[in-house]
Amino acid sequence: MSSKDWLEKDFYAVLGVPKSAPATDIKKAYRKLARELHPDHNPGNAGAEDRFKAVSEAYDVLSDDRKRREYDEMRSLFESGAFRRSARGAGAGQPFDMSDLFGQGMGRDQRFSGASFSDLFGSIFSGGTGPTGYRTGPARGRDVETEILLDFRDAVRGVDVPVTLRAPMVCDVCHGNGAKPGTKPRTCPHCGGSGMVTRNQGAFGFTEPCRDCQGVGTIVDEKCPECRGTGGVTKTRTLQVRIPPGVADGQRVRLAGRGEPGERGGPAGDLFVRVILRPDTVFGRSGDDLTVTVPVTYAEAVLGAEVRVPTLDGMVKVRVPAGTPSGRMLRVRGRGVPKRDGHSGDLLVTVDIVLPTPDELTAEAREALETFASLTRPARRDHLEDLR
Repeated sequence: MSSKDWLEKDFYAVLGVPKSAPATDIKKAYRKLARELHPDHNPGNAGAEDRFKAVSEAYDVLSDDRKRREYDEMRSLFESGAFRRSARGAGAGQPFDMSDLFGQGMGRDQRFSGASFSDLFGSIFSGGTGPTGYRTGPARGRDVETEILLDFRDAVRGVDVPVTLRAPMVCDVCHGNGAKPGTKPRTCPHCGGSGMVTRNQGAFGFTEPCRDCQGVGTIVDEKCPECRGTGGVTKTRTLQVRIPPGVADGQRVRLAGRGEPGERGGPAGDLFVRVILRPDTVFGRSGDDLTVTVPVTYAEAVLGAEVRVPTLDGMVKVRVPAGTPSGRMLRVRGRGVPKRDGHSGDLLVTVDIVLPTPDELTAEAREALETFASLTRPARRDHLEDLR
């Protein structure tokens, strides 16, 4: 994405959030729009597909603290009119000092210190990198993002899943160069293949993308009939994606080079697969640890017992110490979420003491409880006296 895109596009408006929106609101707005506009839910709807791409592009910038800060600074700079004020001052006969312009336009931002006038505008309007901050030649394709819904346990263990999406791909007819079969692109005679031209305007010289070749450096005389010279076509494709063990809800899995193809043979962007997890009926998660709640009887909690506890790999026995209160957490080592270093987190077992209802008590059980209560009442009375 070029810096020019940052100036022309209001990413906050695309997501429908104010500029002051916190990261949580931005994420919530993106998820809502992504689900509504996803190509799988809108087959054949080109408008929804374009909006889905715009929403993904906006979220890619606003979800990254560094990118968002730079985006806000760049738009604020130009919306303030600093450059327009400097230009008017020079036109009115005032001394036009380039250092003054950068002082007004850039404030105290040291990232632009020492930059030349043409370097600044070149980096903003060309969106590339080259000898003077310009990108020349074939452009890299845009990144693509999609979502998949996974079961909680599949995400913990890791799984291979097919992902179907409708997105641009390299044209099979021209193999990405945009030229009709039997022909090939020729070097642009106007820029000599550099993709950039310099023009003089008064006392200044401006370097800008070549208009004949749009900054690519080559010209296609006979365009490919399949992609019409772009080098890419939109198709529905299915990819087999490996979801690594331990992936968390909302985490993105990156597939390098599987995004949109680059223009005229440029490198492809990346594909990001965002994982959304279905809640599990038994297990929860806390970082790399799994959580589970296990019911025990009052007698088991008081006297101590071995209880069977579920894990992802089957049942295990856990010792409940005598006198365990309800809510106490027991730890089972190595039965949690796999980590990248080959180890696993733990299973955190919360004890939940389940009391019998009156209907569940037999006459013998009630009599036994009354006897127990009478025997423990003095101890309880002494404890209350100590509290006073």
